[in-house]
Amino acid sequence: MSQDNDIYETLHYGLITNRYAHGTKLRAEQLRVDLGCSASTVREVLFRLSTVGLVTFQEQRGFRVPERSAPLLAELTHLRVLLEGEGAILSMQFGGVAWEARLTAAHHQLSHIDCRIHASKDPSDLVDLWTRAEWEFHETLISACGSDTLISMHAQVYARFRQQVMLADLSFEFITDNIRHHQQILQAALSGDAAATRGKIADHLARHAKGATAA
Repeated sequence: MSQDNDIYETLHYGLITNRYAHGTKLRAEQLRVDLGCSASTVREVLFRLSTVGLVTFQEQRGFRVPERSAPLLAELTHLRVLLEGEGAILSMQFGGVAWEARLTAAHHQLSHIDCRIHASKDPSDLVDLWTRAEWEFHETLISACGSDTLISMHAQVYARFRQQVMLADLSFEFITDNIRHHQQILQAALSGDAAATRGKIADHLARHAKGATAA
């Protein structure tokens, strides 16, 4: 992997895990020092990140982390429901036993981390593990859909969604429901029930839609 891609992945992950607070100005000179690369590399990466919505850019104001936005969260939640529902149903049709095995394994990993968080008084050391496991489960859910476009769109929407909710999610007050929701999504997908799978995905994300509406 090239240095540019390394820097891109580092900043991408930091932007969706609240390493850079909402509204923060992203200064190329400071990031150059932090990341051990040139300022020009940082600026190129920031422009790339702006094309996928994780960074905003305005003349005279430079690069910033997007502010939290209730309307944006509502839109991203709706898109996640649509994309994951369609991707899951196509994966159920085309994925076969290999996809079912991957999804079951991804759920086992996520369930283990969900349960550890549920039992922990301070889950801060589990945030990175949970973030990656949660993404892997939802990515695997649609991975056999046969559409690179759908997978790419979902990855972009998921990252922006995660950026919007990560600060609120760090308390993990939702973890009991998460354990139940992920199990229900798995069971519906493995049973081949398209309507139930769509419904369980929508149920899983409903708290974000409600929060966005109420905000």
